[in-house]
Amino acid sequence: MSDVNTIKGLWKTLYPDHSVELLEKFFEQHTPLSGVSDANDWYKEATVYALYVDLFNTDFQGLIQKLDYLHDLGISCLWLLPILDSPMRDAGFDIRNYDMIRHDLLGLPTTATKEDQAIVFKHFLEEAHHRDIKVIFDVAINHTSDENPWFLESKKTTPNKYSDFYIWRDEPNEYLDARLLFKGIEDSNWEKLGERYYFHRFFSFQPDLNYRNPEVLLSMTKNLLYWQQMGADGFRADAIPYLWKENHTSCENLDKTHVIVKFFRAVLDYIKPGTLLLAEACQKPTEVVKYLGDGDECHAAYHFPLMPMMFKAIAQQNATPIRHTLSSEVTPEIRESNQWMTFLRVHDELSLELVYVSEEDRHYIHSNYCHDPKWDFRVGEGISARLSELMKRNPDKIALSYSLMLTITGTPVVYYGDEFGKLNDENYYQEQIQFTGKDDTRFLVRGRIDWQQVEKDLSQSENFHAVVFNFIHGMLNARKNHPAFGRGKTTFLDVCDANGILSEHILAYYRTTVDERLLIINNLSDREIKIKNPVADEDLAIIFPKGMRVEDPDNTIVLEPFGFVWLLLLD
Repeated sequence: MSDVNTIKGLWKTLYPDHSVELLEKFFEQHTPLSGVSDANDWYKEATVYALYVDLFNTDFQGLIQKLDYLHDLGISCLWLLPILDSPMRDAGFDIRNYDMIRHDLLGLPTTATKEDQAIVFKHFLEEAHHRDIKVIFDVAINHTSDENPWFLESKKTTPNKYSDFYIWRDEPNEYLDARLLFKGIEDSNWEKLGERYYFHRFFSFQPDLNYRNPEVLLSMTKNLLYWQQMGADGFRADAIPYLWKENHTSCENLDKTHVIVKFFRAVLDYIKPGTLLLAEACQKPTEVVKYLGDGDECHAAYHFPLMPMMFKAIAQQNATPIRHTLSSEVTPEIRESNQWMTFLRVHDELSLELVYVSEEDRHYIHSNYCHDPKWDFRVGEGISARLSELMKRNPDKIALSYSLMLTITGTPVVYYGDEFGKLNDENYYQEQIQFTGKDDTRFLVRGRIDWQQVEKDLSQSENFHAVVFNFIHGMLNARKNHPAFGRGKTTFLDVCDANGILSEHILAYYRTTVDERLLIINNLSDREIKIKNPVADEDLAIIFPKGMRVEDPDNTIVLEPFGFVWLLLLD
């Protein structure tokens, strides 16, 4: 539980030359919610489903109609990709108004008031919560749209309250050591407007906020509190490493960026404990864990390096990339209250940034999975393709990849449509190029769901989409009955083949808590493998098998190509 003194201390660290009077006035308007219980770590046992409301099923009413489908799938938390008011030049990450949802998502006319919006959104939250589904959504805290009212005022030559909300210079001669994040799309971090330049780390139409101005910090905090009090269960803090800028640095992961994150967390905890703050920090684990702080920054963070290493392990048919990535050499221990988020695909590219992969790994993964030159993103730094396309529409490899993602560590994130093998959407890609004026290949991995076609596909048992769905539906529902998948410690196990030779093709690990022991065995290879049963002397139950059988009398486990099994060890 946070207190005002903690928050004031963070304020003084950020703004030693500013009075706390501004902060005190802020707290006169924002007081703790009554009747709120202490925080809990619900996110540790969650299964997250990421979706665009409009692309998934038109609007919030359409999403409500699919909540039973999601609940039946085994989902317990929705991550709503950008829903706030936006010109939609970057899929909603270019936010125009932080206290409004896009009218089209609500089924409301553009003349609808904030009160009208609140009624619709609260109804959706109630329907989701009624099904025990939490709801979090994206907030881009580093930058806004160039159509944001703050920016429209800031760019005026006449000084006003918002003049210093963004980073303006007469010449683009500062922050030159900040890397270009959108290489191949943007050619500079500075954009000229009139006689001045403004700084941006992402698209040129997304100016960075100036957190050296305390009004910016309070304005963003106010926006988070607005949605928290409406009932949102958490926020994905987009582009979190870039908040604070200092000249002659990379402008990433700076100390005061962490102080800003601590401030957000402290205020959210003070008003209503238990609101998830999820870090989107595309960095090495040694840097990412810093955004968890001492339990006083974000609750959870994505494990970005693990994602490409799962793809590498499957391509190499070798367990080493995953085991090495999750070793203490690469991934530090995190506090009991914190959590990793694991994923195979999300709305972005299969990221291969040199921040957390080597040049050798990047080349290897790119050459093994970029099956179409069109999928290339940022000149070799990523691959824009759906999971089913990356795996060449092979249901066995898709199922294996999900076995890894769902069991190896942390809280899993399912990307909408992947549960039935949604393909790249060429039509949507071309449509968005015309709309945005940017050739952003990530639009390939988005696209709308045609539920009428999906239902037709799923009704045909031999259909590719039905086969994938049946595998993933089964795994998701098996997983939710075993808390150790979300809370357990991961311990790798060396496994020998039937000839007693250590097998590099088998990735096996225990997931253990005080109350539960699980053993997962995955065959990463494209051939059948016989292994000695590593728990032959223990009683066990099969949780989920695919391509697995036991041969008597020697109790040998046989795993078909890309086969796997999840086991519960009984006391």
